[in-house]
Amino acid sequence: MTIALTHQTVLITGASSGIGAACARQLAQAQARLILMARRRPRLEALAADLHRQYGTQIWLSPLDVQQPQAVQAALDALPAHWQAIDVLINNAGLSRGLDKQYEASLQDWEEMIDTNLKGLLYLSRSVVPGMVARGRGHVVNLGSIAGRQTYPGGSVYCATKAAVKALSEGLKLDLLGTPVRVTNIEPGLVETEFSQVRFHGDEDRARGVYQNLTALTPEDVADAIYFALTRPAHVNISEILLMPTDQSSVFHVHRQSS
Repeated sequence: MTIALTHQTVLITGASSGIGAACARQLAQAQARLILMARRRPRLEALAADLHRQYGTQIWLSPLDVQQPQAVQAALDALPAHWQAIDVLINNAGLSRGLDKQYEASLQDWEEMIDTNLKGLLYLSRSVVPGMVARGRGHVVNLGSIAGRQTYPGGSVYCATKAAVKALSEGLKLDLLGTPVRVTNIEPGLVETEFSQVRFHGDEDRARGVYQNLTALTPEDVADAIYFALTRPAHVNISEILLMPTDQSSVFHVHRQSS
C-alpha cells in the first residue's frame, strides 16, 4: 500500500524557488503540512499565500540560511509543539559558484558551496532525524546531483559536495538500519532553475546558454520523482533516483538542436 502524505509534516529547505518550490506545490496538492525554509522571506511569503489560497495548506515559514547552525537550531526550537513531529525532511538547499579551475577559484565560492550543500544538510539532518527515530517513522530526501557521480572541468568543488551528499545518504541509511526511517538521494542532471544564474553571479546571458537549444528537466519533474519515492509502501526504500533530460546522457554529453 502506498503512503498517503495527507497531514504529514514536511520540512523543505531552499523552498523559495526551483525544486524546493515545486516540491512545496506537489506536496500541498497531496494535503501535507509544510515547513518552508529559505533565505528570501518575501518569496516564501508569496509562495505560502498562493498555496494556502489554492489548497488550504497549513504552512509554517522559517526564513533562514542553512549555513548557520545556530540559526537552524533556533528555527527548529521555535516550532510550536504541533509542528515538531517532522515526518519528511527534504534537504534541497544548495548552490554552485563559478566554473574556475580549482587552483584559481574563489575561496568564498568554496565556502558557500561547502557550507550550504554539505554542512547545511548535516545541520538539518542532525536536528531532525533523532525525532524520526524516536517516533518510529520518517523519510529523509537529499538533493544530490549527477555531478556527484561525474566530475567536470571547473566544477570539482561543487562535484565534491554532491559526491559527499551521496556518501552521506548511504551512510545515514546504514546508521538507520533497524529503524523504519527511509533515506533517498535524488540526483538530477540539467534542471532549468536559477541554478546557473547563481553559479555565474547573476550573469543571465551566460546562464541562459546552459539550457539553450535543449529541453532540460523542470523543477516539477524532480518534485514528481521525490513524490514517487515518498509514497512507496513503507517496506520499500528508494535509495537513489538518477534522472536526466532525454537530451542528456552524461554530465559531458548533451544534445542541442541547431538554432
